[in-house]
Amino acid sequence: MKTRLIGSAVVALVVCGAAGLLRAAEDPPAWAYNIAPAPAPGAPPAQAVPDEGTARRLVGAGSAFTLTEIRNAFGPADWYPGDHPLMPDIVAHGRRPDVRACSLCHYPNGKGRPENAGVAGLPVEYFRQTMADFKMGLRKSAEPRKANTNTMIAIARGMTDEDVTAAAEYFGSMKWTSWIRVVEAERVPKTRSQGGMFLVVEGHETEPIGRRIIETPEDAERTELLRDPRGGFIAYVPVGSVKRGEALVKTGGNGRTERCGVCHGADLKGLGPVPPLAGRSPSYLMRQLYDIQQGARHGVWAELMAPAVARLTNDDMLAISAYLSSLAP
Repeated sequence: MKTRLIGSAVVALVVCGAAGLLRAAEDPPAWAYNIAPAPAPGAPPAQAVPDEGTARRLVGAGSAFTLTEIRNAFGPADWYPGDHPLMPDIVAHGRRPDVRACSLCHYPNGKGRPENAGVAGLPVEYFRQTMADFKMGLRKSAEPRKANTNTMIAIARGMTDEDVTAAAEYFGSMKWTSWIRVVEAERVPKTRSQGGMFLVVEGHETEPIGRRIIETPEDAERTELLRDPRGGFIAYVPVGSVKRGEALVKTGGNGRTERCGVCHGADLKGLGPVPPLAGRSPSYLMRQLYDIQQGARHGVWAELMAPAVARLTNDDMLAISAYLSSLAP
């Protein structure tokens, strides 16, 4: 009943401000979905680094793991067991054949990476509703090539209600902490797409940032190869975007949207079952705003958000994402 009352209040606040004010659709922002380009004709597809059986190590970790162990979808390496509570079995191992361990993609600490989602600190009710939306086919991607969205649908359909609750309570018990460093820049390191992330190429070359956010690991080998849950990211954003995003978030941009704090809390760290936004991945935030606007994401929370994003341009959503990510969680 409490959730329904909150939902009703949010509907009233949002719909009054922006219902029915749609704009022409723009193409999906390629930087946010980060689909790797197809190999050139005749070129072999990219291959993962082969496992030669060498035990790999991270500073401060008590155990060493081979690449096969690190990549194990049903029991991936847990580098720092002391950083998190005891994982439920569904988080640590999943269930064959379709339910991969949550800890593979989202890490045991729930931090996640730009190509998926940071789930630590999400309200339990929001987490459960999100998984229900995946299971019912209500949550999809506006970019059909975003393969891990379909993977999440399969995982959700393979989980029991008890599995979902165990994962929701586990990740919800951990506080979200700083993980992303936002840097305004006119030029950024040249990158390549791999595993849904931008990885800096060798040579120290740069290029104009343009109308993009480039979110890249602080240390590519630790993050991409070893899946280091302490690695962290840099998010390069266009100069001036943080300030522009702040204005939209705090004022609604003269009717362009709604003040985010009305629903997500004055500090943007969540309010009841409404999720926190501060310090989250800007790539992830941008995808959600765009998916909701384009009608790819449905469900109770998406329907509440739809009027608030209806009039936003891709540049508006980029600025909002840059600002939210820059905030201390």
